Amino acid sequence: MAQQTDTETIARFNVALAKETEHFDLDFERTLRGVNAMFDDAARGFYLLAEVNGQIVGQLMITYEWSDWRNGVFWWIQSVYVKEEFRARKIFKSLYEHVVTLAKKEGNVCGLRLYAEKQNERAHAVYKKLGMKVTEYDMLEVDFVLKR
Repeated sequence: MAQQTDTETIARFNVALAKETEHFDLDFERTLRGVNAMFDDAARGFYLLAEVNGQIVGQLMITYEWSDWRNGVFWWIQSVYVKEEFRARKIFKSLYEHVVTLAKKEGNVCGLRLYAEKQNERAHAVYKKLGMKVTEYDMLEVDFVLKR
């Protein structure tokens, strides 16, 4: 589990993630405030970090979505990032498996969800290999903050 002392690393990973996957430059200070806000209110979710030899090399964030249909909570996996030199070393797999273990212990988690860019075939392959399936839903949004 990440600690508040990890916020700068998490924010830097988020900025790198946005640049790499969406070719988008996030404002670091705004991102850092957003990461800190997660720690300020545990009801928003939490971060998990992966370390190799004491170095943080990967992350993911969990947020919550209530499902009245299931009378349970979906955990949304977001802000997935693994440093490039540590990819293909099963870093995400270890984070994901830890999330599954935590979710099953929680008792009210009805499933896991995430969204991935349609063109990110490598990520899709990893997620499918771990047992995730593409749904019939498209994601739609109105973003009042990030202008693309």
